Amino acid sequence: MRLQCEVEVVSRLLPTCGLRGRGRGTRALLSLGRPPGRARGGGVYLMVCTARDRVGTRYKVQENIERFFTRFVEEGKATVRLREPAVDVCLSKANASNLKNFLSAVRLAHQGTDIGALPLSALVPAKTSEVEKPKTKMIITSRRDYPLTKNFPYSLEHLQASYCKLARIDMRVFCLKKLRKLDLSHNHIKQLPATIGDLICLQELDLHDNHLESFSGALCNSTLQKSLQFLDLSQNKIKALPIQFCQLRELVNLKLDDNELIRLPFKIGQLDHLRFLSAARNKLPFLPSDFRKLCLENLDLFGNPFEQPNPLVPNIQLKIPLTLLECTARATINYRIPYGCHLLPSHLCEDLEVAKTCQCGRACLSSFIQITVTMNLHHVAHTVVLVDNMGGTEAPIICYFCSLDCYSQFLDRYLQSNG
Repeated sequence: MRLQCEVEVVSRLLPTCGLRGRGRGTRALLSLGRPPGRARGGGVYLMVCTARDRVGTRYKVQENIERFFTRFVEEGKATVRLREPAVDVCLSKANASNLKNFLSAVRLAHQGTDIGALPLSALVPAKTSEVEKPKTKMIITSRRDYPLTKNFPYSLEHLQASYCKLARIDMRVFCLKKLRKLDLSHNHIKQLPATIGDLICLQELDLHDNHLESFSGALCNSTLQKSLQFLDLSQNKIKALPIQFCQLRELVNLKLDDNELIRLPFKIGQLDHLRFLSAARNKLPFLPSDFRKLCLENLDLFGNPFEQPNPLVPNIQLKIPLTLLECTARATINYRIPYGCHLLPSHLCEDLEVAKTCQCGRACLSSFIQITVTMNLHHVAHTVVLVDNMGGTEAPIICYFCSLDCYSQFLDRYLQSNG
């Protein structure tokens, strides 16, 4: 049986000499077995091989273990205390499941279990690849350097493949389950496969300067909901983001500059953790009503063709009397009645997801009055990049009203404040 992890062998005699261990593990391969050529009763040994000592150091196991320390075994950490020599074999950064199995085998060997019942390995020198530190970062900045015949190291946590003229994302990338940062900027990627959502540890995704025309709603419903914190979609050809986009609740930094966006996500206010937002040089005429719920550190909306708001010219979609569908939909949201596809047709669930909120706090679905008003962007962001060359920090934002009464109250306040 073998185990790859980090190991530090600490002598318990060091403190008596006024010394102490360095407190840092080394990548190693642990093997439990018998030396080559030994008879069946030759005893079981624990061998520790490192990059500096690939031949390995052997420690007798049977009746030679004073204690196991396994309190943090679920974190991939444990210590085996030997009687002779008086050392502690400290293990860390191991796969928790593999570590448990290995310690169980060592415990059985210590207790003198029949060798035939133990999963033993040959105690032979380790290969260089078995003891070298796993590669966690790979940066590729040209097509010539892109690997075509061999896989990416499975231990990668950061992969950058820029300026490689990639037309699609390499399927081998989706095998990198430890990947935290994926940078595929400056390529020719047109579409994102839903399998990106299988990268359960992915925190940063950089796709700027590609040929993307959309962002899949399936990605928004994947495990990225719980992991993705940084997303760069700038310099693409995206016209709109899906309704489900705001399911990416862990987003902290979102870059949408230099696209063809005609609107921001309807429920953008659901991005509770968002602190940095840039959507400069798009085609935004106004901001969604939910935008006022954001709490940002930095906001950049420069270079958008914002419309001049006029609250006195409303877009009236109000239907009186309200339809039965409108009444029940409003009641469902206002009274927070649970719903789902197991209770309602999917198209009704989708309609409820995009329900609008009146200034009074009540919901409205397809019967409403819509206007645009001016909002100072400093109300939602600490630092605001000027929206135009005139030094402005204001932008038009949509407002909805569920009834004539609500709109009339707003109009009275607006006329009073504007003389």
